[in-house]
Amino acid sequence: MEHPAAEVAVAPLAGRHVVVTRPAGQATHLAEALVELGAHPVLFPVLAIAPVDDPTPLLDAAIRLDQYDWAVFVSPNAVDKALAVVLAHRAWPAGVRVATVGHSSEQALARHGIRDVVAPQERFDSEALLALPPLRDMAGKRVIIFRGDGGRELFGETMQARGAQVDYVTCYRRGKPDLDPTPLIKLWSEGRLDALTVTSSEGLRNLYEMVGKLGQSWLKKTPTFVPHARIAEQARALGLTRVILTGPADAGLLAGLVEHFAKP
Repeated sequence: MEHPAAEVAVAPLAGRHVVVTRPAGQATHLAEALVELGAHPVLFPVLAIAPVDDPTPLLDAAIRLDQYDWAVFVSPNAVDKALAVVLAHRAWPAGVRVATVGHSSEQALARHGIRDVVAPQERFDSEALLALPPLRDMAGKRVIIFRGDGGRELFGETMQARGAQVDYVTCYRRGKPDLDPTPLIKLWSEGRLDALTVTSSEGLRNLYEMVGKLGQSWLKKTPTFVPHARIAEQARALGLTRVILTGPADAGLLAGLVEHFAKP
């Protein structure tokens, strides 16, 4: 039988209950990595991803794609929802360059056969993408942005300020899932909910509403790991007092969790 100290060394998150709030179907990688570290992932999706009611704008975009110089995908959801329609009707045009904001979106594009992608490699947001040299001189360029309903306007507005003509295509809708928070409340009441991971500001607002008044009182005191400063600001605005800003993506969240729970 292994010595307990050896077990801790192998599994730095042994026994920890960690909430994963990614949308359903997108939590597998993080959950599996948590299991490998000894944790018990608790899946509680705080964003629901749904198709758009009217696919006509997406179909029109597929037809007109050759007219653009750049196509920008804001998220893995945008990649999957848009390309499911576009690539069912045509091959990706060689003359249209592709940009996105993060590794997950790059990987999603690669799964669809698109590998020559402009994307930041250290910080994963619109600001980091806008700082890349290929996107600085946009005078006279035509840009199509695939995104969910709503979303930040920073990228498109900056492209326009740099001289580009910008079109938006909404390819999915975001909503708040109708989920029973009882499993989280039970873990909190038993003192066994150790941490939460939150990867979007909108998702955090949904989570805050979904857990109700009782859950909010515990949420405010629970270590909450976020991979971006904007989400950390939102968390503090909601009254969360134990907000841990990590490195980007799943790797950053995992490293932050391990470092936090390694402390005496």
